[in-house]
Amino acid sequence: MRISSRLFAILLIVCVVCGGFLTACSFSEPKAPGGTPSGSGNTGASGSNGKGKKAEVLAIAKKYIGTPYRYGGQDPRGFDCSGYVLYVFRQAGVTLPHSAADQFAKLSSVKTPEPGDLVFFHTFGTGVSHVGIYAGGNTFLHSPTTGKFVEYADMRIDYWQKAYRGARTVF
Repeated sequence: MRISSRLFAILLIVCVVCGGFLTACSFSEPKAPGGTPSGSGNTGASGSNGKGKKAEVLAIAKKYIGTPYRYGGQDPRGFDCSGYVLYVFRQAGVTLPHSAADQFAKLSSVKTPEPGDLVFFHTFGTGVSHVGIYAGGNTFLHSPTTGKFVEYADMRIDYWQKAYRGARTVF
């Protein structure tokens, strides 16, 4: 079967655009001189009540259920997955890197997540590419993909079980 050059061009454009949407959560934060993330700051709340801060994070996260996904978004006009996490934690007084991979690499690993911890997934490419905020009961809040909205997801679903890469805590 022969594809016309016009159809081929359209398919190529669709693939490039969709590929860009799929990489949203792997967006790397710009580096400041010296190689550190430009938004580096407080990445934890040492000495504070961790459970209380986690509850605060979860309460903030719930306020944005229904917010649309927006590629590279990190405010209530729209969020990508890591931009949602970055924004929620910023509201709780904690600065995180924008990319899911950087968040995964820089935070403390926990075997079993508690509500308010971060859960990470491999959904495409290599390594960690998606993040959400653990809400308890095997659910997490996240900004999934283009055309969707911040929502709860069930980690017991086969897709998320296979994609799961671990949990991290800030507190």
